Amino acid sequence: MFLVEGNKIISELSNSDFKIKEIFSTDPQKLDRTDIPVIHISENELKKISFLKTPKDSVAVCYLSKQKRAEDADIQLVLDGIQDPGNLGTIIRLADWFGIEQIICSEDTVDFYNPKVIMASMGSFTRVNIVYTDLTEYLSHTKNANIGTDMEGENIYTFKKPEKINLILGNEGNGIRTETEKFLQNNITIPRFGKSQSTESLNVSMAAGIILGQLFSK
Repeated sequence: MFLVEGNKIISELSNSDFKIKEIFSTDPQKLDRTDIPVIHISENELKKISFLKTPKDSVAVCYLSKQKRAEDADIQLVLDGIQDPGNLGTIIRLADWFGIEQIICSEDTVDFYNPKVIMASMGSFTRVNIVYTDLTEYLSHTKNANIGTDMEGENIYTFKKPEKINLILGNEGNGIRTETEKFLQNNITIPRFGKSQSTESLNVSMAAGIILGQLFSK
């Protein structure tokens, strides 16, 4: 099982494949749920069970969902060793914003059910299919063009987008690993316009947002 915190995100579970076992809430009447046990708790009790420094109003205990891989979509995100839960949650939120319904993750990518991932995704995890798999196996058989992200890649603003694309985002510190690189058809980058050399690179979720915005504008 895993936890979902906050009435807003909990309310989005109703229209998803995720099933709630029970809810602990400081104000059960706000949830208006008769189909699930809602247990009234104090704010002090909420602090003890919450993963947040400033807890929300409710915590839902949910069943894990069975992983299922859908057919490759025209645009997919592929994550190669993303480790920061905040980054994964933000990337899931970006995928939802741009209508990307599936994210393929390497087996060592941070756990999708990490409470920080769930919170950072702001409910978008209910609408994006997350699949963990052997990337070498997956990338060698996909029919989409495998496009990597790299500081030395082709300028994203002049890049001609393929009809079907896997946008591959690498680890925060090390980038895309060597065994993944051999399956790439191309690399793209966001050119630096500022003159300062102090900023070595962009945060991976920030870069993902800029690249997706540009790809969808074409």
